[in-house]
Amino acid sequence: MRTYMAKKGEVERKWYVVDAAGQTLGRLASQVAAILRGKHKPQYTPHVDTGDFVIVINAEKVVLTGKKLDKKVYYRHSGYPGGLKKTTAREMLQNKPEEMIERAVWGMLPKNRLGRKLIKKLKVYRGSEHPHQAQKPEVLELRYQ
Repeated sequence: MRTYMAKKGEVERKWYVVDAAGQTLGRLASQVAAILRGKHKPQYTPHVDTGDFVIVINAEKVVLTGKKLDKKVYYRHSGYPGGLKKTTAREMLQNKPEEMIERAVWGMLPKNRLGRKLIKKLKVYRGSEHPHQAQKPEVLELRYQ
């Protein structure tokens, strides 16, 4: 018996829509990351992009538990001395909720060429509208609330 290895050209991709309204950020991100990697498919191969596209809508309605809205801090650096910028989760949720979900998913993907390719298949939108109706995305119900 031989182990099956998926090839780049023989992977069929689907599009899924995930509604983030009322979902916990970390639980949502872990399930989205698994779909982007293709871990839900029987032909999953670790070094090949076997995943599907994911559209996340209602990004501004994602939920954080406990006191994370005020205590969780996002950092970025300009590259210049003294260029460290801090943003709390509350500010991020008000100003850039899309980036908040993208950062959470990116943290759960591999940090290599494959991971950079996978994160491009994630589309995050504020509100319930998205421009991907032509791809006929399926609604995906997540396992956890």
